[in-house]
Amino acid sequence: MAMNIDENSGSTVLHHDSKYEPHRSLSTWLIGRPLATADAPEQTIGKAIGLAVFSSDALSSVAYAPQEMLIILAAAGVGAFHLSIPLALAICGLLVILTLSYEQTIHAYPSGGGAYIVARDNLGELPAQIAAAALLTDYILTVAVSVSSGVAQIVSAFPKVYEFRIEFGVIMVLFIMLINLRGVKESGYAFAIPTYFFLVTILGTIGYGFFRYFTGSLGQVVDAPRDIIELHNTLQPITLFLILKAFASGTSALTGVEAISNGISAFKEPRSSNAGKTLIIMAVILGSTMLGITFLANHIGALPSEEETLISQLARTAFDTRGVFYLMVISATTVILIMAANTAFADFPRLSALVGADGFLPRQLAFRGSRLVYSRGIVALALIASLLIVIFQASVTKLIPLYAIGVFLSFSLSQAGMAHRWWKSGKLKAGEGKLERGSTVILDSKWKFKMIVNGFGAICTTIIMAVFAITKFTDGAYVVIILLPILVLTFYSIHRHYRNVAKKLSLESFGSAGRIARHRVILPIGGVHRGTVAALRYAKTLSDDITAVHVSIDEDEAKKIQQKWEIWGDGTRLVILESPYRVFIEPLLKYIDEIDETRQPNDIITIVVPEFVPRNALANALHTQTAVVLRMALRFRKDIVITDVTYQVD
Repeated sequence: MAMNIDENSGSTVLHHDSKYEPHRSLSTWLIGRPLATADAPEQTIGKAIGLAVFSSDALSSVAYAPQEMLIILAAAGVGAFHLSIPLALAICGLLVILTLSYEQTIHAYPSGGGAYIVARDNLGELPAQIAAAALLTDYILTVAVSVSSGVAQIVSAFPKVYEFRIEFGVIMVLFIMLINLRGVKESGYAFAIPTYFFLVTILGTIGYGFFRYFTGSLGQVVDAPRDIIELHNTLQPITLFLILKAFASGTSALTGVEAISNGISAFKEPRSSNAGKTLIIMAVILGSTMLGITFLANHIGALPSEEETLISQLARTAFDTRGVFYLMVISATTVILIMAANTAFADFPRLSALVGADGFLPRQLAFRGSRLVYSRGIVALALIASLLIVIFQASVTKLIPLYAIGVFLSFSLSQAGMAHRWWKSGKLKAGEGKLERGSTVILDSKWKFKMIVNGFGAICTTIIMAVFAITKFTDGAYVVIILLPILVLTFYSIHRHYRNVAKKLSLESFGSAGRIARHRVILPIGGVHRGTVAALRYAKTLSDDITAVHVSIDEDEAKKIQQKWEIWGDGTRLVILESPYRVFIEPLLKYIDEIDETRQPNDIITIVVPEFVPRNALANALHTQTAVVLRMALRFRKDIVITDVTYQVD
């Protein structure tokens, strides 16, 4: 092993070059060989793969956003469906505003911006934690909604699998989790082909549908499902509230727009340029497909349904069959909807790592796993999303009301933060810079224009968030409205804990640690054997003040132990504790308490526990785990050390 030593430095710190190489295991078979930290630059991705990794959520939303919009309008009857076209245009207008805003964010925060970093640097700690809670909630719901929508596509083609939709959903989530544990680059390559397959099939379907529309050969959908229409025995009037509610459902198409700004660090250099171009490409595709599907669905008379999706009705009408092309569209849509969860799996771990590094979530989330991804965040996301799929029975309609509030709240905070950043930029002089945690603010000649763009975006998204919260409140939005403050309070509780621990561990004003004046060793024994003798030998290296302790629950056994100890105890005192109630740990803890009460400030007590360990791991279950029980019972006691001395038995 190589050692790097500077003999002239006088330092007590030495550096060793580790020659450790990971061994093959089940983990390496499932997720691949561990990657070294130096391999991180090779794990970045370009625009083509970035579109697959970070845009699948936004692109897949066209499979359910138009349908959810029509479901709301269905309350006023089929005659209200024509309103979906101007609503889709309004949604695309909002998409343009968000794209311009986030494109600015990408270039302002080349290391990865997103609502959390932007809010933290420009609005303060509380808005940052609100943004984090909103985004983390949105990512969890993205997985649940996307996978449930993918399952709905399968049910549309194969109705008999409806009763197994929950099982299908959970299996899909776990599969995506496994792929993402293999790393960003590998998951990107794995999902790139399905993403582009979806784009080709959906754009091909829309294009062919428009060709038949302009040639006058595009007919009406045959046997359109009427389950949603039949639910409304009494039609509602077309009111502003109904229109706003439908618009709010349609804006679910915009979820995922922020994903690229959160994941800039995954792109190859120049990161900002590649991420910005990917964002624009995604926005163009999203807007065009949203408008195309909404327009054609209106023309063919498609009806929203839980039994058959809008995409299914459009595909079989455009191709006049449920043949190969139809199945290609359904399979591609199913895959992209499931893959949409991949965007959340790419961003949730990154965001939770940032929040964890700041001390508002468990810090373990900030540690990269063997494949240079935040493995704990990936696993946590999969488990929580699977639980939601089970609770809401894989129903997109039940999950959608929970979906968009969080993302629009994060939109608003991000845009407001960027507007404040440009205001700060305008206050600086040429050549002057202000260093912040996430970036450096410098004078931007276009700061007024950019501030207006981001400010207008913040106003728009705040209004939409309010509309969504009001119109969807009774449908389930209240759950998120209640949940977000609870999450923020939880973040602050975690942060308070870390801050208190840091304060108590701080060496400032600590002075000298002082020397240990007396070291008292207690050696619990259940018998006298080779393991006991080994533990006694070790205890003698610590102190001469050793007391062996045996808890007696059998008088004859206690006598045998006393006789053996006279031979093998090497003059060490033995205390036998009588236990009339035949318990072991409680009398021992009581004795330790008595010793602890007489302990002086600079005294320390060490419990040396002899333990024989069979080499067969299963055989360990046949023996009392005294060391483990004592460690759990005494771990919160000050100045008591527990040492486990093992003796291996073949």
